[in-house]
Amino acid sequence: MTDYFRPLAQMGDARPSDALSLAGTRSWFTHVEHLSRTGAPQIIPVSETSQEWRDLVGNPRHSIAGLDFANPVIMGILNVTPDSFSDGGAHYAPAKAVCAALKMQNEGAHLIDIGGESTRPGALEVPYEAEIARTVPVIEAIRKTLGMPVSIDTRKARVADAALAAGVNIVNDVSGFKFDPGLGPLCAKYAAPVCLMHAQGLPETMQDAPHYDDVLLDVFDVLAEQIEVALGFGLSRNQIIVDPGLGFGKTQGHNLALIRGLSLFHGLGCAVMLGASRKGFICKIGQAPKAEDRAPGSIAVGLAAVQQGVHILRVHDVSQTRQALALFQAATTGLDS
Repeated sequence: MTDYFRPLAQMGDARPSDALSLAGTRSWFTHVEHLSRTGAPQIIPVSETSQEWRDLVGNPRHSIAGLDFANPVIMGILNVTPDSFSDGGAHYAPAKAVCAALKMQNEGAHLIDIGGESTRPGALEVPYEAEIARTVPVIEAIRKTLGMPVSIDTRKARVADAALAAGVNIVNDVSGFKFDPGLGPLCAKYAAPVCLMHAQGLPETMQDAPHYDDVLLDVFDVLAEQIEVALGFGLSRNQIIVDPGLGFGKTQGHNLALIRGLSLFHGLGCAVMLGASRKGFICKIGQAPKAEDRAPGSIAVGLAAVQQGVHILRVHDVSQTRQALALFQAATTGLDS
């Protein structure tokens, strides 16, 4: 692309008559930041953009797995791995994992994301057999006992196949269909909604020396390409969620640039998810060496994302996030729930 438009998102009841809603959320905008790779950014009225772009950005996102994107969706993270950076393997045993999922549901999670392979910086690939053994019993138990939507956090077609057969609703691929060529066609076969995340490199080496010409525009372009690949497999845009992939081949500066520019990604016409919870840049800026102490910083980033119309927050600290969202919405839009 040569031209990019980032909505300058606002919230509140003092809304001009010509304001457009931002992707069906409580946020709205009247102006955009016109970005390009060759010139300086310019602020222009939304009326100077095309009707096609306005429709893509302004239309509400279709429900996925019964989730309503008019209000922020909380995705609770459930790592069933022995080496998770955030919980140290606390949910590795299936019984403990199901108890953790129930706790997150009671605390306000709308969706549980189950992962059987750590993709933290430096993590090594896990055989698909081990990943299936870790995740499928937990998926089956959650679907049977809780009845809430579940996503599988995997890069592998064989794992996704087993998870979908076990009742999972969404496939969350941190590689955006770039790791396993069989995953995209499999999701299309099942007509399974997908989350396509941007990552530069593999977990083993992705933080060695990440580089971008312009991280915001580069990530946008890669996600646009990934969407086209998914459409080519037979998925629809209404079945796709996008995630800019904080921490996956990004420096602290890259992460912050993506957070500041999040509203740009609504131009892809898909629901937008953000996974900032407990990540390394929150440790550095918030001076919180222990992952379990990073809830305040994670929530601060999450609220900034919601103001920019992000639809899904992927979090470890569900109860604290739910409380913060309730107060944020009450203070900005007058909502009390």
